[in-house]
Amino acid sequence: MNAALPERTALTLGPVLFNWAPETWRDFYLRIADEAAVDTVVLGEVVCSKRAPLYGVHLPAVASRLKAAGKEVVFATLALVIGPRDLELVEALCGADALIEANDVSALGHLRGRPHAIGPMINVYNEGTLAWLASNGARRICLPPELSADSIEQLGSVAIDREVLAFGRLPLAVSARCYHARSRGLTKNTCQYACDADADGMAVETMEGESFVAVNGMQTLSHACANLLGDVDDLQRRGVRRLRLSPQKVDMVAVAQVFRDRLDGTLAADESLERLEDLAPDLPFTNGFYHHAEGSAWVPARG
Repeated sequence: MNAALPERTALTLGPVLFNWAPETWRDFYLRIADEAAVDTVVLGEVVCSKRAPLYGVHLPAVASRLKAAGKEVVFATLALVIGPRDLELVEALCGADALIEANDVSALGHLRGRPHAIGPMINVYNEGTLAWLASNGARRICLPPELSADSIEQLGSVAIDREVLAFGRLPLAVSARCYHARSRGLTKNTCQYACDADADGMAVETMEGESFVAVNGMQTLSHACANLLGDVDDLQRRGVRRLRLSPQKVDMVAVAQVFRDRLDGTLAADESLERLEDLAPDLPFTNGFYHHAEGSAWVPARG
C-alpha cells in the first residue's frame, strides 16, 4: 500500500454493512466495477460473522472484476470479535495476500509490520494512538465519523493517509446482542437472518415518535445520512485526500458521480447537493459532527 497522497482526492466505496441478498450484493459490486467513479472498494462482512458465508461464493469473482476495472480492492475485518468463529475469520483474512482494513484491534497483531488500513470502527481520537497504529504498519485510516473538522486536521500531523466518511449512515456502535433478532422475539443464535428485511437498516423511534437511530443486526447506525458535499473544499484545505461513500439502497453509481464531479470542479456546490437530495429523497442529511454540532444536525455550507 502506497502511503503517498493521491494527486487528486480519491473516492472509496466502503463495505456493504447491511444484509442484502447474495445475488443483490454480487450485482451491486459488478455494476460498481463497470460504472462507478470510485478508486478503491472495500469488501467484506464487518457487522456479523453469520452473514459472511452468504457472500463467500461470490467474493472471488467480485474482487477479480473490480481489479480488472482498475479499482483498488481492500478486504475489511469484523468490527467485533466475540467468539472462536469470529477470531478464526479475522485470522484467516489477515493471513491473505491482500490489503486488509482492520475494524477491530484483534486484527492488529496479525497485521503487525505489514502495510494495512484502519477502518472507522476503531476509535482513534488523538495523535498518540494514530502514531502507534502507523508504527504497527498502518498506512491509511478511515477516521471515526464523530470527529470534527479541527480534530481531523490535527491528526494530519501524523504521517498517515486520512480518509473521511462523506456519505452514508454513520456507524455508531456494534453490540454482542442482535437487535434485529430481539425485535422479532428471537435470539442471536436463532435469528433466522431477520436483518435481511431492512436493506437500509430498521428505523428506531423515541417514545415521542421521533426518528432516532437505525438498527442493522448487531449494529447501531445514525438515522440521518452523512453528507459532506458542501465541505469538500474545506476537507481538501485540511489535507484530506480520500473520501468514503458507505453503500445505501440508492443509486450509488450516481452518488459517486456527483461526488466526483464536485471534487473535479465540474459541478457547483448547490447543484451537487440538489442532485444528491434527488438521489436519496428518504435519507435526511447530517454533517453536524464535522461542524462541532450534535451528530444529527445539518449545518449549511459556509459561504
